[in-house]
Amino acid sequence: MVLSSRDDLKALVKEIQPVNRLVMEQAQARLDNLTKPRGSLGELEVLARRICGIQDTIRPALGRKIILTFAADHGVAMEGVSSVPQAVTRQMVANFLRGGAGVNVLARHVGAEVWVIDVGVAAEINEAGLISRKVRAGTANLAQGPAMEVAEALQAMGVGVETARAAISKGARILGTGEMGIANTTPSAALFAALLGVKVEEITGRGTGIDDATLNHKIAVIKRALAINQASLQDPLASLAALGGFEIAAICGMILECARSRVAVVVDGFISSAGALVALQLAENAGDYCFFSHMSAEQGHRIFFDKLGLSPLLHLNMRLGEGTGAALAMGLIEAGVKIINEMATFAEAGVSA
Repeated sequence: MVLSSRDDLKALVKEIQPVNRLVMEQAQARLDNLTKPRGSLGELEVLARRICGIQDTIRPALGRKIILTFAADHGVAMEGVSSVPQAVTRQMVANFLRGGAGVNVLARHVGAEVWVIDVGVAAEINEAGLISRKVRAGTANLAQGPAMEVAEALQAMGVGVETARAAISKGARILGTGEMGIANTTPSAALFAALLGVKVEEITGRGTGIDDATLNHKIAVIKRALAINQASLQDPLASLAALGGFEIAAICGMILECARSRVAVVVDGFISSAGALVALQLAENAGDYCFFSHMSAEQGHRIFFDKLGLSPLLHLNMRLGEGTGAALAMGLIEAGVKIINEMATFAEAGVSA
């Protein structure tokens, strides 16, 4: 889908409706009548009830499970904010496509597929299976000015919309966010600082495992980016363009399309949550469709959850990204769906309530 203007974005957001709360109540009634003490399956019941509300039925089906891993490079990498070179983005994309990365392993574990989308890698990639939707070969350096033009941010969001729509058209009823982009914890932290109004020191973490000196430098780079782009930080879209990345924008668009299409979306970690934050600020109802998979080891992720009053499904001290947390959480959501679909009621089982 082409998002060529703010009006296009407003039209998309306008189509996003809240989930069906009445169906959620009906789902809870069924869950309460299954052969178990009420509420004894805890969060699995919450997951089942939410999927029912999203799909407008008490007999939901997840269909194909697909993780969309968007890849892009960042001009801010030239500031030395990462411990690994930018070339690793391209190398890891090839690894995804060959099935050798962490997200591939965990996706296979839960029976999910991984789609890899080049939305802005600073290199040409000739690998079978790649979905090429490159906006540009990496963003500009956000510490020197806007990372993207607003039109480019909209284009990248459109890639997310388009790819999500394609997955849904092929039978997916649950999608997971994933990303790859060396230095992308820097734009993510900058977006959190700008959109949540928190201190850069509190939200910025070690990313690829940088040392104290590099962390302090990273904090200074983000502060410089916020200062130089201050005039552009007037709304979520403009902030995304000034401080974000193509993959973050694509994740934002993907989430909006999932919400518009009434499809569950599992948000991965710190970087994916930056895209989710923009989506939630653009469309409050989009939150009804988001499942936050885990709390990243990046220190700022806890602040994100606290500020928004959200709870992640898992606490595993992970910080890999790629869609790894989304894959694991998909398994839990599927378990909840199986409970409501396959577990017997007291009457069916001949058990006294």
